[in-house]
Amino acid sequence: MRILHILDHSIPLHSGYAFRTLAILKQQRALGWETYHLTSSKQGPVAAEEEQVDGWHFYRTLPPGGLLEGVRGLAEIELMGETTHRIEQVVKHIRPHILHAHSPVLNAIPALRVGRRLGIPVVYEVRASWEDAAVDHGTARAWGLRYRLSRALETWALRRVDAITTICEGLRAEIIARGISAEKVTVIPNAVDIDEFSIGGRPDPELQSNLGLKGAWVLGFIGSFYAYEGLDLLLRALPKIIAEVPRVRVLLVGGGRQELELKRLAFELGIADQVVFTGRVPHGEVQRYYDLIDVLVYPRLSMRLTELVTPLKPLEAMAQGRLLVASDVGGHRELIRPGETGMLFKAGDPDALAAVVLDLLSNPERWAALKSTARSFVEKERNWRTSVARYRGVYGALAGESGL
Repeated sequence: MRILHILDHSIPLHSGYAFRTLAILKQQRALGWETYHLTSSKQGPVAAEEEQVDGWHFYRTLPPGGLLEGVRGLAEIELMGETTHRIEQVVKHIRPHILHAHSPVLNAIPALRVGRRLGIPVVYEVRASWEDAAVDHGTARAWGLRYRLSRALETWALRRVDAITTICEGLRAEIIARGISAEKVTVIPNAVDIDEFSIGGRPDPELQSNLGLKGAWVLGFIGSFYAYEGLDLLLRALPKIIAEVPRVRVLLVGGGRQELELKRLAFELGIADQVVFTGRVPHGEVQRYYDLIDVLVYPRLSMRLTELVTPLKPLEAMAQGRLLVASDVGGHRELIRPGETGMLFKAGDPDALAAVVLDLLSNPERWAALKSTARSFVEKERNWRTSVARYRGVYGALAGESGL
C-alpha cells in the first residue's frame, strides 16, 4: 500500500499539525505501508524540491511567483494550481494507491483534480474547517462573504472526495450536518506516543532558579499564543489566586501574536513579577519546562474552532500524569473527564478559573488519583497505535484489502 500524504506544512516547522503528521507516518510505516509526503508552498521558502528532515523524505512545492500574493482569492487559486502541478509530478514517479490530503481544503481540491484524472481514490483529512480556522485566527469576519465562500468550497470538496477522516467527534458531527453520509466519515482521534512520555519528571534546579520559580506553585502553558487560547484569562485570574496563595507563579512558554499584549496586560494588572515569559524554546528542551509546572492550564475561549476541535496539548499533559485545568469548550469536554482526568471551568470566566485552581491547590490528596487516571486514559484510549489502526478500514475500502 502506497499513500501520498499531501500536507500544508511539515517538520522542520514546529506545530501541532506537523507533530500529528509525524505520528501518523510513524505508525503507518509500522503497519508496513509505504508513505510519501508532499507539502504545499505554505511550507515557506525551501532550498530544493526534495528534502530530508530527521530521516523523512519530503517533496516540496516551490512558492509561486508571488505576483498575486496578498490578493484575496487569487493567491489561493495560484497556490492550488502549483500544488496540483506538483502532485502530478510526484504521482507519476511513485504511483500511489491513495491520495491522502490533509487540511486545509486548498490541499483537497488539487488532490481531487489529480485523483479524478488518474483514477486514484482521494481521502480528505479534516483537522479544522478552513473557514473556521481563518475566522478564529482573526483573518476573516465570521459569516462574512469570504467566510461563506470558504465554507461552500469546503462542503464542495467533502461531497466529492472518496472518504473523509477527521480528528474528533465534534468535527464529525459538523461534517455530517452538511449533508455528508455518516458512513463516509471516520474519526482518527488525536493521540500520543505513550512511550515518549514518562511520569514523575523532576524540576531542573538550575532552570528553576534561573526563572525565579524556586519554592513556587507554578501554573503553566506551553504552546503558541493565539487569541483563542484565552491566556489573558489566566492572567486576569492570577490576582485572585495570589491573594489566597501568594507563592503561585505563571510560566508561559512559547510565543505568537498575543505575546506583547499579554506582557502589557501583566504589567497593567500589577502581576508582571509573578509571570515568566520564556519565549520560544527548542523542541528538545520543552520537557525541562514541563517539569517545572505543577498545574497545566488550557483556558481556551468558546468559539466554533475550540468547540469543535480537540487539541493535542491536554493529551500530552495526561500522558505525563500531570494535573490540568481547562475551559469547558467542546474540544476539551471530549477529552477531559471532570474530576477524573482533569478539571474544567466555565469558558471565558476568570473568576471560575481562579476558583478551580484554588480548589485544586487546596486538596492535594486528590492529585495522585487525577494523575493516575489521566495516564491510564491515554494509555488505553488515546495512543497512536490504536488511533492510526483505524485507517485500515478507510484505505481498504478504497484500494482493496489486498494492499493492506
